[in-house]
Amino acid sequence: MHEIRYVGDPVLRTPAEPVKDFDRELRRLIDEMFSVMYAADGVGLAGPQIGVPKRLFVYDISNRKGHVINPELTIDDAEEVVEEEGCLSIPGKQSGKPLYAPTARAAGATIRGLDRLGRPVQVKARGMLARCFQHEFDHLDGTLYVDRLAKDERRKILLQAP
Repeated sequence: MHEIRYVGDPVLRTPAEPVKDFDRELRRLIDEMFSVMYAADGVGLAGPQIGVPKRLFVYDISNRKGHVINPELTIDDAEEVVEEEGCLSIPGKQSGKPLYAPTARAAGATIRGLDRLGRPVQVKARGMLARCFQHEFDHLDGTLYVDRLAKDERRKILLQAP
């Protein structure tokens, strides 16, 4: 079973590679990603977060569950919404739970990509689901939510992380 990687692990800062093989191993990986995400009480999980530098993520939020492989993100509504955001890869040293900070994201986004069988998927989202898509997509480019924070806030969060 893969384990969640924490801030400081180079895989979290390395852009992920496109998925090329849509095989049994990929389907097993997606199932495992859901298991890891649920075990950690998360709502989204990207490949790099478990040490797999591939462009895919899973999500289960706002009564919507799915996965996207080789995603492309389009911002549909650029209005900035600031809400608390955390990450399974940035837990507190003491609590082991994600550290949260007010983070700006676009109000609406559409994710396009492929499913586990290589079929096209497209999901239009607003609210927390749009935030989740943007957060997980960032992981695929080596970006963490703390990179979107002001320097002082980022430092405060990172000092509390392992």
